[in-house]
Amino acid sequence: MSTTVLAPATPLSIGPHTVQPPVVLAPMAGITNAPFRTLCREFSGGKGLFVSEMITTRALVERNEKTMQLIRFDASEQPRSIQLYGVDPATVGKAVRMIAEEDLADHIDLNFGCPVPKVTRKGGGSALPYKRNLLRAILREAVSGAGDLPVTMKMRKGIDDDHITFLDAGRIAVEEGVTAIALHGRTAAQHYGGTADWDAIARLKEHVPEIPVLGNGDIWSAEDALRMVRETGCDGVVVGRGCLGRPWLFADLVAAFEGRTDGLAEGPGGPGVRPTLREVAAVMVRHAGLLGEWIGDEARGVIDFRKHVAWYLKGFAVGSDMRKRLAITSSLAELSEGLEELDLDQAWPAGADGPRGRTSGNNRVVLPDGWLQDPYDCAGIGEDAELDTSGG
Repeated sequence: MSTTVLAPATPLSIGPHTVQPPVVLAPMAGITNAPFRTLCREFSGGKGLFVSEMITTRALVERNEKTMQLIRFDASEQPRSIQLYGVDPATVGKAVRMIAEEDLADHIDLNFGCPVPKVTRKGGGSALPYKRNLLRAILREAVSGAGDLPVTMKMRKGIDDDHITFLDAGRIAVEEGVTAIALHGRTAAQHYGGTADWDAIARLKEHVPEIPVLGNGDIWSAEDALRMVRETGCDGVVVGRGCLGRPWLFADLVAAFEGRTDGLAEGPGGPGVRPTLREVAAVMVRHAGLLGEWIGDEARGVIDFRKHVAWYLKGFAVGSDMRKRLAITSSLAELSEGLEELDLDQAWPAGADGPRGRTSGNNRVVLPDGWLQDPYDCAGIGEDAELDTSGG
């Protein structure tokens, strides 16, 4: 099967920043730290936009040590993109002004999409857009405090099928000066289960033609990304779980959006990067090493890398005992030695291109008491509703 190729894509404008091709790495807690962004950016040739993992506004304002590390960018990262989570407009405003005044980033994205209980039970993430006036107040504070920095937002369709919010939220965002919107085509209740609703992305694009709309959800290959643009008319794509254990997906995405297939190997899903296990193993060691350098401790870096092992090895013929062994390594030498024992000449497996990461769905959304009684009243939301740590 050959990949359909678009003509070179129209550049995406995020304030003064041109994103060409219009491909964005989705913020993922515990994943999109500086080392992972470095890998993705290297494979993309420096093209695209790579956003930090979620940063809590309260923790940032209080200069929490872990949070200050999370906002450290490599010197080669341009533009520097931070995603913020907040529930209290005043605290969000303080955090945004801090970023602008101290030159901590070049672009601010606001998280209204996270569905995890510890976020939604505070009224944050994907729960927040239901409170229209609260959403407006946060966006107003953020845009006002950002000065010349562009402010974007990422959201879901709504809390559940009975509480859909994305069209109202999109209109509020336009009115408050948000630069672009990314929509994950699922509700909070769906988490990552089922199929993303790309029709909702098309509806949002029609509803807010004034600003760019980016689509997110079920992009597992470059072909998926091209198809999303064709079918929805969105201005760009946001890629999350599809690149877990596959940072080279960004090489595919760049080539596809630039309308070329040169240098890409033919595989089950069409032209694309299809590394051997030897090449995958080299990326794994580099990823773990970068984490160690970033953390300042090799062992801690390798331990943090453990969660990536299964994603990198998906589909390859690696026994369960060896998978477990690789997932408990504590040094680069131990990781490298284990990988050397594998059949490293294995070609890219046919089953490794599909869905990966979390897939659970049909969850009860944990909300503050009485949250759904009034979509406009936001009494009781204040600084104490903020999370005090970052990283999702």
